[in-house]
Amino acid sequence: MTNACKWPFNATLIAIAAIAAASIGNGAAAPAVAQTASLAGSWNGGGRIIFPSGDSERVRCRAAFRQVATRTFSMRAVCATQATRIAQTAQVRRVSASSYTGQFVNRENDISGTIDITVRGKRLMASLSGGGGRAIMTLKK
Repeated sequence: MTNACKWPFNATLIAIAAIAAASIGNGAAAPAVAQTASLAGSWNGGGRIIFPSGDSERVRCRAAFRQVATRTFSMRAVCATQATRIAQTAQVRRVSASSYTGQFVNRENDISGTIDITVRGKRLMASLSGGGGRAIMTLKK
């Protein structure tokens, strides 16, 4: 795809966000800290990148999350499409028992944007938007 060079990194960020969300479980207010802590670790999965042109491409990602504060996690992810491999970072903050939001950065391609994550059991759904494109991913621990 002609857009593959510009957008694979956005999909990577989405995958990373999805990975972060997947580690959070359901629970009452007391278990919220434990749920947040469960985000830490390695995650993998995939999804689709939607380019500004409307074309899309499959993407596979691996992400690792590390807790840096009570509600905040840093993320490092590597994603790949048929055309390229991209490394990205993000910082996400827990906004509810099953939701995270934050910013991602791909320094290599000078692209940044937003990442939103929703967790359902041991799965996370992530959505990234930035640089004119977007990505949707599902990851598992």
